[in-house]
Amino acid sequence: MKKRIISLLKEAAGAEKKRALPILSFPATQKLGVTIGELVGNAELQAQAMQTVANTTDTLAAVSLMDLSVEAEAFGASVRFAPDEVPSVTEPLVSDSAAADALTVPTLEAGRIPICVEGIRLAAEKITDKPVLAGMIGPFSLAGRLIDVTEIMYLCYDDPQTVHTVLKKVTAFLIEYAGTFRRAGASGIIMAEPLTGIMSPDLASEFSVPYVKEVIDAVQNEDFSVIYHNCGNAVCDMADEIFSQGAAAYHFGDAVAIERMLEKAPQDTFCMGNIPPVEQFANGTPDSMTLAVNELLDRCEKYPGFVISSGCDIPIKAKWENIDAFFKAVGEWRPKDQK
Repeated sequence: MKKRIISLLKEAAGAEKKRALPILSFPATQKLGVTIGELVGNAELQAQAMQTVANTTDTLAAVSLMDLSVEAEAFGASVRFAPDEVPSVTEPLVSDSAAADALTVPTLEAGRIPICVEGIRLAAEKITDKPVLAGMIGPFSLAGRLIDVTEIMYLCYDDPQTVHTVLKKVTAFLIEYAGTFRRAGASGIIMAEPLTGIMSPDLASEFSVPYVKEVIDAVQNEDFSVIYHNCGNAVCDMADEIFSQGAAAYHFGDAVAIERMLEKAPQDTFCMGNIPPVEQFANGTPDSMTLAVNELLDRCEKYPGFVISSGCDIPIKAKWENIDAFFKAVGEWRPKDQK
């Protein structure tokens, strides 16, 4: 039987020999010989990508595609597809309160939702020794894609009710979506809420935290964990707000001072991060990766809840020699008193 992801995180954080949980999915296209365009539209390929990563690395869990256009597309947003790029939302749906009121919560048959759920189901069947984690966008970040990333910031001040109207609808949808992943065999979700990372703590407290917490409270249980991801550079200023959400674990980007978050984290809280995805996984070398891993683990050695990871989703064209070097360095690292 597969171990629960929270049990694996506890083991990884407490062990002298470390293990990692990077957000690693899209580079599997290099090994499969398929394009991003093919991957995002095919459940079998998505499961194969997760299985490839699970079988060829020492990752703690297999992570599904972090395609943050899926949920917006389900609501009816226009999405741009390209062979070698992650899909992106091109046009917002909501421009005013009337459009917010008219916004319809989609069914779980909309857009590519069934493909992503089926990909998780197949992956959970194929991967027998590691937990499977589904990727999902967070409420405020989804609302920002439906309203427009810049416009939603203005509306938080000028027309907060419109923002709340959209947030209530996307939260209801995300609860259902996460529940479907749970029923499909996922051990949890990684919820990406990066847009919150550029807000003030007061705005985050009003427009993100209660909605994220609503999702977590609705779906998280002993066997299904929510890992909250935020890579914004204002994250440290809202640490108390973020940790109040009650996620099983928290994942932070390389713009975040990880030690500050570890210092503020409640006891028995797991924090993950934050090797730079572009600087190291895509543009680094095996030697620079080894140095980065050793430096980060040395800095965070004293924090019992730290699990090393990539700072965010690893880029499509990241070099596998750097990915392999990451896992090798993590496995070979030892505490200072053993060096």
